[in-house]
Amino acid sequence: MTPSPWDPAALRSALLVWWEDHGRHDLPWKLTAQGTRPEPGEPLCVFSLWTAEVMLQQTQLAVMLPYWRRWMVAFPDLVTLAASDQQAVLLHWQGLGYYARARRLHQAAGSLLAAAAERAADPWPRTLEGWLALPGIGRSTAGSILSSAFDRPHPILDGNVQRVLARLLAHPEPPRRQGRLFWALSAELLDPLRPRDFNQALMDLGATVCTPRQPACGRCPWRSACAAYAAGDPQAYPVSDPGKSPPFQVIGVAVVLDDSGRVLIDQRLEEGLLGGLWEFPGGKQEPGEAIEATIVRELVEELAIEVEVGEELITLEHAYSHKRLRFVVHLCRWRSGEPQPLASQQVRWVEPERLAEFPFPAANARIIAALRERLTR
Repeated sequence: MTPSPWDPAALRSALLVWWEDHGRHDLPWKLTAQGTRPEPGEPLCVFSLWTAEVMLQQTQLAVMLPYWRRWMVAFPDLVTLAASDQQAVLLHWQGLGYYARARRLHQAAGSLLAAAAERAADPWPRTLEGWLALPGIGRSTAGSILSSAFDRPHPILDGNVQRVLARLLAHPEPPRRQGRLFWALSAELLDPLRPRDFNQALMDLGATVCTPRQPACGRCPWRSACAAYAAGDPQAYPVSDPGKSPPFQVIGVAVVLDDSGRVLIDQRLEEGLLGGLWEFPGGKQEPGEAIEATIVRELVEELAIEVEVGEELITLEHAYSHKRLRFVVHLCRWRSGEPQPLASQQVRWVEPERLAEFPFPAANARIIAALRERLTR
């Protein structure tokens, strides 16, 4: 069946026919315990699917997949995750970014088990409201879990779906400004008899055909109905808000060694994207301030210690979604003061070879590698 512009029944049919031959049917969290495609209504392993959905928030599948596999070995079920130390959880998440996702998974695991014990029932919610009550779960993630795990008819609206719908209609405004409209479109398109398959097909279309750059329109089952294709410029959609350059900051970082060769690290407070992770102390350079002075000042303010700033160890840059940072890292020698966690959870002196035991932000991996190289000279 060839779909015409905005004919939901024809669009559904064309998409599902395409998906049977071209969809991603091997995603391990979308299979049964026997490794087969589920029958309609057949439940899936909610724990593995929930974990995958959270990991896929702001992370591409190719990056996320090896992390998911390692995670499922370390935390194969809800009970194991809830009983695990948060540091172990963060260590297994290290490198995936947006660490609040890991903290929220850990927190939610305990909440789900506690609620299940009270009800003496299955821990997994069957309603949108039940999933939205968990930390780190938004409407699209909740809808994806409910449709995938239980074949319930809930729409989704992740980035892939927004892009597909914006191109299908050549919508003249950014989807983020038109949330209510795009949710209504997704709900209208959803196949009530095959919600699991349809939502997966819609995501697969966006991920493999209707991609952000160089969409493969020749392989798209909705090409004849797509207003952006008809206009001759699919990549012009979705329309974007005018971008602002993220702020740029220089951070002075201290790798502080004591007389026995131990290095000083501190654990961030449980807040923000990197909450709970360990790091080398330091802080933002003030206007007109030498980076050595930044390091001395920050270590007095944050740890109440005096250091002697030595040679530069490494300079590196790292981009987050909301800012760009340049880390200027110096080797330092501890001189006086007992380190105190004035702006962190705790501080520790550790042997350099033990740094791998602690979860660090991704930018710190190069600092650790530079330190090890320096110490082996």
